Amino acid sequence: MAVQMEAYTGFARVYDIFMDNVPYAEWGGYLSSLLGEYGVDDGLVLDLGCGTGAMTEILAGYGYDMIGVDNSEDMLEIAMEKKIRSGQDILYLLQDMREFELYGTVRAVVSVCDSVNYITEPEELTEVFRLVNNYLDPAGVFIFDFNTEYKYREILGEQTIAEDRGECSFIWDNCYYEEERINEYDLTLFIRDDGVSDAGSDLYRKYQETHFQRSYTLDEIKELIRKSGLEFVTAYDAFTKDVPGDESERIYVIAREAGKTRK
Repeated sequence: MAVQMEAYTGFARVYDIFMDNVPYAEWGGYLSSLLGEYGVDDGLVLDLGCGTGAMTEILAGYGYDMIGVDNSEDMLEIAMEKKIRSGQDILYLLQDMREFELYGTVRAVVSVCDSVNYITEPEELTEVFRLVNNYLDPAGVFIFDFNTEYKYREILGEQTIAEDRGECSFIWDNCYYEEERINEYDLTLFIRDDGVSDAGSDLYRKYQETHFQRSYTLDEIKELIRKSGLEFVTAYDAFTKDVPGDESERIYVIAREAGKTRK
């Protein structure tokens, strides 16, 4: 089993800087439109694996009552800072998505930015789906995305990516183990400290993290959904209404709660 080694600790401090090329507003609009299409125009929504709360804030702006769950205290600290600035009434919970607990049910659960790929054991992902089914209202909606094997193998592959943003820089060494279907990326971060060195130059601190993600096929995801008790509804090539293809890099899945009786 791949183990997350101090993931999203040092990186949490600069995560939003390096993700500033992600069109969160566009993604949020797409996600909100899917929720509305499947009957969730308002009410309580859980953002599972919410990170720094970027999508949580956007959905709150669309009028949803948001709960965010993440297992990184560092990421949630940043999410809380955003909440203070925006004034949004968001509840954040420091929990592992493999064993999260809520006070009651919600109308919908969302999980985006490939959070489910971090669950590297299929049995554990089945348990995540089972918990989602448990905490959804009758016929509630679950919308999530995942990175495909095509993306890990053909797009990320054996790449080294480096970026320098002045106040911080990173080196991302990526490796996809095709037989194990595990994508490993080693992050080396240099983040400018508030202090100044004796020589009068800026002081940068070095952080290192290792992240693991697993690739799943859509058929595997469908089977895990079935095992969990959820009902598979449909899947789209990300940010479209197109059927996923062999070269889809990210897939959105819509599932529904099954097993509860409507009142």
